[in-house]
Amino acid sequence: MKLTGLRKEVLEANLELVRHGLVLYTFGNASGISRGEGLIVIKPSGVPYESMKADDLVIVDLDGKTIEGVKRPSSDLETHLLLYKAFPGIGGIAHTHARYATAWAQAGREIPCFGTTHADYFHGPIPITRPLRPSEIRSAYEANTGKAIIRRFAKLDPLHFPGVLVAGHAPFCWGKTPAEAAHNAVIVEEIAAMAFVTITANARAKAITKPLLDKHFYRKHGPTATYGQKK
Repeated sequence: MKLTGLRKEVLEANLELVRHGLVLYTFGNASGISRGEGLIVIKPSGVPYESMKADDLVIVDLDGKTIEGVKRPSSDLETHLLLYKAFPGIGGIAHTHARYATAWAQAGREIPCFGTTHADYFHGPIPITRPLRPSEIRSAYEANTGKAIIRRFAKLDPLHFPGVLVAGHAPFCWGKTPAEAAHNAVIVEEIAAMAFVTITANARAKAITKPLLDKHFYRKHGPTATYGQKK
């Protein structure tokens, strides 16, 4: 069986989404990539999380051809493929239909950076794509979803913004590993919930200042980071 270690990582990332209540039934998916081998491990389509095993996961190449596995890969495979090709620094992707993040996506609104919890993970608002055109939905829908995300990131660093809201759909998140992608999906849902409560408490709430945003983001990211222990 190929990529045994990555299979276990991707299975664990999928189960992490379940543990945090980010997916219902068979919604959502997580994947991981072996850059050295040019292969992706992804959740199979429609398989319940509670019965899913590492050998149920599907291995595909960067063209989407199944290399190992008897089940069909996630229906969102084409989106994952395009993101891995466009964002070479990422090693895992997690897609959920988590309640609060999905509500912001359905509302067609990016999530403002109202506080330092948000700033610890995103160097600004959580972005949202433009809605897909009818022609983009009718044909190559999943690929066009990936293209919409990539267009939105034309001027953004995907490692400084480890997730996006797809308008009318739901969030896609990523990280350097499958575990980090799942972690970021959990964080995005928490940020989305806190932002909703914030504007409920004060409809005129404003985003934090850039100095405070920069302070918190760069404490955890980049060459001058001071958060955590030295490696």
